[in-house]
Amino acid sequence: MARNSRLAALVRAERANAALSWLLVTVVAASVVASVPNDPVWVVFALVTATVAVLPPMAFEDARAMLPWEVLALAALPTVGRALAAPGLTSDLSTYVGVAALALVVAVELDVFTHVRLANWFSVVFVVVATMATAGFLAVLGWLSDLAVGTAFVLPAEPPLTVAQEHAAVTALVKDFIAATVAGVLAAVVFVWYFRRRADASLRLPAELEVVVE
Repeated sequence: MARNSRLAALVRAERANAALSWLLVTVVAASVVASVPNDPVWVVFALVTATVAVLPPMAFEDARAMLPWEVLALAALPTVGRALAAPGLTSDLSTYVGVAALALVVAVELDVFTHVRLANWFSVVFVVVATMATAGFLAVLGWLSDLAVGTAFVLPAEPPLTVAQEHAAVTALVKDFIAATVAGVLAAVVFVWYFRRRADASLRLPAELEVVVE
């Protein structure tokens, strides 16, 4: 009886997790539509987040092979908040949280869906470095958008800039990278403390996939 109860609980957890995860991916995809007119850089980021989230079910050809819904919720919140708030790449808390959440998604995917097992110290380094790298990539996209279509994600005005404007742009970027690093550290702590020590993500997987990823 106890064994049957446990199996039933696992089935419910598996199905509920997949349903919630797909719902969150749908929300992220829908936020892209809201962001298209005003924030093309964030559109790219939201699309990358949604794509990374659906890689496991595509790879295993099983819609139930989804990430824990908690990690997708962390990725969805800043994306949706960004779509509903005023546009702008720098000095925006949703940017830092979103970048860190994407790094967290990648780390959890590696840990759950592959044979890779990251040591706790390496998990922290990986998430922090991935967060910083993604923040840098977004900054480059923002700079190219400023030059190409005249947005003001990184550059406060169209070139040539004054010395004061260049200083303000560099200062804002440095602050953003510091904030992204802090967000990455917090995301790494969440990964080690919650997804490693408290939540067993493998229990959310179909039984046949647990054998594959062990």
